[in-house]
Amino acid sequence: MNDRLSRVQASRSAAIKASLHHPVIDTDVHVNDYAPVLEDYIQHYGGNQLVDALRKALGGRFVTRTGGGKDWYQQTPEERQYHRTLRAPWWARVTRNTYDLATYTLPALLYERLAEQGSDYSVLFPNDVLSPAAAGSEYRQPLHRAINHFHADQYRAYADRLTPVAGIPLYTPQEGIEELEFAVKTLGLKVINIAGGVRRPIRAIADKYPAKEHPEVARQAGYIDFYGIDSEHDYDPFWAKVVELGVPVTTHYGSQGWTGRQSISNYMNNHIGHFADGSQAFAKALFFGGVTRRFPGLRVGLLEGGADWGAHVFTHLVDRWEKRNRVAVRNYDPAEADVELLASLFERYGADYIKGRANFKSTLLRDSLGISALPHSREPDASEIDDFAMAGIEKVEDIRDRWVSNFYFGSEADDRTVAAAFNDRVNPLGTKINAIWSSDVGHWDVPEFTEPLAESWDLVEQGVISAADFKALVFDNPHRFYTEANPRFFEGTEVGRKLSAAKA
Repeated sequence: MNDRLSRVQASRSAAIKASLHHPVIDTDVHVNDYAPVLEDYIQHYGGNQLVDALRKALGGRFVTRTGGGKDWYQQTPEERQYHRTLRAPWWARVTRNTYDLATYTLPALLYERLAEQGSDYSVLFPNDVLSPAAAGSEYRQPLHRAINHFHADQYRAYADRLTPVAGIPLYTPQEGIEELEFAVKTLGLKVINIAGGVRRPIRAIADKYPAKEHPEVARQAGYIDFYGIDSEHDYDPFWAKVVELGVPVTTHYGSQGWTGRQSISNYMNNHIGHFADGSQAFAKALFFGGVTRRFPGLRVGLLEGGADWGAHVFTHLVDRWEKRNRVAVRNYDPAEADVELLASLFERYGADYIKGRANFKSTLLRDSLGISALPHSREPDASEIDDFAMAGIEKVEDIRDRWVSNFYFGSEADDRTVAAAFNDRVNPLGTKINAIWSSDVGHWDVPEFTEPLAESWDLVEQGVISAADFKALVFDNPHRFYTEANPRFFEGTEVGRKLSAAKA
């Protein structure tokens, strides 16, 4: 007990927390699983084959697609060049602080140490939840089901202050619905994590080079389905089930390996900004695909990428809609050009251009703008000239309602760019973006478990954000994210108790 008290007294974050008049909600804590116990659950659901599938999914993230199963560190420099193997991090988990290492693995210790961290309630993302979505089709659902069952059991006794997410596979909408219902209705989990996209084959290539005969082509040639715009599947039944069950959706979707993030020698080159880029692609697909229009109650947390990109995209959605909405886009319709006026101006100011060209008027528009700018042979439909048609945007406020209202942006403690989220002088319509506090403890960017809340308060003292912004970051926005999806989310929790006491 004395050891625990001394740790709390030594914590900067605990001191900050003691001065606050509101709860603190941590939306992103990463925990490790004790493998022997986890594998007992996996064994129960699918025997040794499923255990092997789990180990492959967890260990194969950075294995080259064509290098005979070798990871980056097992290959020679020549092999890395030959296979273009993506550089992986050398070390990625907290280890020197052994107390913290144990904290991320033992639920009872994590629960005890929340006072040191300054958090009233934490949403947990077990690292093993984030990988099995890549497993083969016959393993995806049983792996997710077993892992979710394990975590539900591990943290049930600590539900007043800790809740683990359920990992949901989404290769098809149906498998997503099945695992969502099991996680929520059977296991009692109340937050889900999905991959922000699914890699699929390009059919024109797959038909010519079948995967069984040309696995190397199948591994390299594909596209990412972000579940919204351009998807070959209708994911609306899944989103409908999410809203019906009152479940907030979260994602840690990255873009390492995409164009510009394919260094074979430098992990940081691939890492910086990759969560923001991956989540941006996912969020834009939902927006432009009309998902946020059809499901205004859907709440999506986009984690680890910061909030500045949310403000950036919102601003540019507004900018582009103002220039290319279905009315404004007519400014670029070649049919609107006055060819007679154009010809007269050429005669006055470009006589040398048309000298000796008796029939210049007949091709003037094409020759001035290029053949691609000529009028089409038919009138376009709405979707061909209005990229905002599926999103149903009629006014700027619609963009705000279908971008800002649906999306929440995980911002880590030391991220100074969070100021962009609260800059209502720059953001259109005087809007503040929904930044939510995400300590990200358990990952390499947080070497000390107790520091994140104090680091965020440092931003207040440095004038980066205001005290009101800090409150929105660590409480108001996270509380709204969860309760707008599920008004009863905090019933029976420490947050619920404190809010009830404040009203009394």
